[in-house]
Amino acid sequence: MVLPETAPGPVRAPGGERRCWEGRETMPFLGQDWRSPGWRWVKTEDGWKRCEPFTPALEDGNNQLNDISHTVIITGDDEKEVYSTEDCEFAAKKRKKDHFRNNTDSQCFYREKWIYVHKESTKERHGYCTLGEAFNRLDFSSAIQDIRRFNYVVKLLQLIAKSQLTSLSGAAQKNYFNILDKIVRKVMEDQYNPRLIKDLLQDLSSTLCILIRGVGKSVLVGNINIWICRLETILLWQQQLKNLQMNKQVNNGLTLMDLPLHMLNNILYRFSDGWDIITLGQVTPTLYMLSEDRQLWKKLCQYHFAEKQFCRHLIPSEKGHIDWKLMYFALQKYYPIKEQYGDTLHFCRHCSILFWKDTGHPCTASDPNTCLMPVSPQHFIDLFKF
Repeated sequence: MVLPETAPGPVRAPGGERRCWEGRETMPFLGQDWRSPGWRWVKTEDGWKRCEPFTPALEDGNNQLNDISHTVIITGDDEKEVYSTEDCEFAAKKRKKDHFRNNTDSQCFYREKWIYVHKESTKERHGYCTLGEAFNRLDFSSAIQDIRRFNYVVKLLQLIAKSQLTSLSGAAQKNYFNILDKIVRKVMEDQYNPRLIKDLLQDLSSTLCILIRGVGKSVLVGNINIWICRLETILLWQQQLKNLQMNKQVNNGLTLMDLPLHMLNNILYRFSDGWDIITLGQVTPTLYMLSEDRQLWKKLCQYHFAEKQFCRHLIPSEKGHIDWKLMYFALQKYYPIKEQYGDTLHFCRHCSILFWKDTGHPCTASDPNTCLMPVSPQHFIDLFKF
């Protein structure tokens, strides 16, 4: 694009964006998308330069426009307002520093309740929705605060870490690591399900080690130093979780051990994860005895795996009986287990809209409930494979 030597005067980009004016020429840059507000461009002695917008953190804490008077903005209504180009340059430097340090305070998370998943261009819509775009726009940052959605988001991040990390855009990758930072801080504060986060960090660190060693051979968005910094942060998180001490709850009221044995046994039969059963069995000798019940592990195997799979991996005990506990962990290495989540994303086949079920979406179907389909973390990723 050839830039003119002079600009015709005060301009406003689509969406009402204002332009800087300081005795120098300014012009808007209009992208291919007519809905885009465009960029701010200012002509300097070295040529045209783009003004960086403010970050949310800068607007909240460092916005001191009323104290500066040497720069002027002319709006579309010819009203003059005070503006600082120094603040603009400071914002640009701050954004670069925040990007390197992976500072979550300067990030902007979308809080959309639903998104339209389009896989091809139509007359009404141009382009298509990618995995990174969906990850950015859906409100995963708030979802991790909901205990029903926490495991779902963590599993999704784990699947992305294994195979889809390089397919994310730079903004989506930065959003990914900021959400991960929030998850780690939540686990350190609430001590909720640290085992799940340890598995996620282990998979992520393995992926980053492979990507960093193979730099130049694979697509790695961003500077290599940023990725090394992220890997060091992950190793630090792993060490913090390794040293995590579970606080002993002080409660003079009714506790788990005050329940009768048949109720404790019913609680164990509600678990769908073998590791949760083992962890609970380590609390007291009574719970350990209940967690070693053969029928408990048999029910767990029958829930997750088919009978044909049992025949291929029979593990008899010393007494000649089937060791269902060892069987469960052996089968887990070969076959995926059923996933259970308190809440998941849902996909409307009629509207092609992805949304959290309790938020709903503007469906035009006569019977919306017949069009809804729960979306597992793997299905979420598969939606954006073209």
